Amino acid sequence: MPAYICPQDGTRAETTALTWCCPVCRGPWDLEFEAAGTLSLNSLAGRVNSLWRYEEVLPLSSPATTLGEGRTPLVPLTGTVSAKLDFLMPTLSFKDRGAVMLAELARRLSPERVVADSSGNAGTAVAAYCARASLPCTVYVPEDTSPKKTEQIRAHGARLEIVPGDREATAAAARAAADTPGTFYASHVFNPYFLHGTKTYVYEMWEDLGGRLPDAIAVPVGNGTLLLGAALATAELHAQGLIDRRPALIAVQAEAVSPLAAAFRADADGLPDAPAGPAAPTLAEGIAIPRPPRARAILAAVRESGGTFLTVTEDQIRSAQLDLAARGFYVETTGVACWAAVGGWTDRSVVVPLCGAGLKTGLAT
Repeated sequence: MPAYICPQDGTRAETTALTWCCPVCRGPWDLEFEAAGTLSLNSLAGRVNSLWRYEEVLPLSSPATTLGEGRTPLVPLTGTVSAKLDFLMPTLSFKDRGAVMLAELARRLSPERVVADSSGNAGTAVAAYCARASLPCTVYVPEDTSPKKTEQIRAHGARLEIVPGDREATAAAARAAADTPGTFYASHVFNPYFLHGTKTYVYEMWEDLGGRLPDAIAVPVGNGTLLLGAALATAELHAQGLIDRRPALIAVQAEAVSPLAAAFRADADGLPDAPAGPAAPTLAEGIAIPRPPRARAILAAVRESGGTFLTVTEDQIRSAQLDLAARGFYVETTGVACWAAVGGWTDRSVVVPLCGAGLKTGLAT
């Protein structure tokens, strides 16, 4: 059975517990997990058309909580750049991949309440899947969260807590609530089940490309949940002999809030100990994270893959959103960051995620 393990000090806990972080260092858990079997392209024929088709490599099986998430299209944009349309997920963002795993785990644990914190998309996804699983849910969001996202959270029946201050203040409020007995913290940052949901993004890409992957995979990075899921998947596929090389992971941040890019360029293993100030305003609200808890793991994953960090300006984000809209894709401002960063690449193949619908934020002004 899978077990939680702290990557910093080796502390372990059962996944049947509601312990949301390492009790020693208060850091996020990793998951000690061994796949039930291996995949092959031929074995996937005729399976359920959702991310649960990769059940052998997931830490949960036989789900009761699903909205048919996954299997989003992979569409060429140029001769070398393709887009994976994760804004077509049930709640209109890629966060459904991890939220379904958290909701299914919570359903099995039967907590008194579920809490989550988010800049919008993860909270929306958790609210929707908790509604599907008939679980009471409270979502904490920063005060400047897009009204479209808060409306969606409320529509799913979740209680909404709007927190004064930035994303860090919101996380602190949710973590305080998470320490209340009987609470399941559906954290897309601290709970590794979320990462095992986001890794299906790469398994789908591998399947749709006929058992191969592009030269590079670009992902927007705030808390790094999609990037770390991609790192998990590429490592698993390589270990199973299903790919002969691992693609470079290209991490994209908004120039306004780019602590990981700065650490990467400084050849640092993690972020400085000094607390970061309030996050600067950016159109890419979904990745405006000054101190991601998994910073060390993100930096290590990018380096191990031979990848790099890129940053984009606010003007580049505005232009990229309009450019994608002119090509038929209406994507939220966070979701256009990778297109802004690598859309002009011609020397290697790369896939970018269009990971949130434009209806989430509207057009940038």
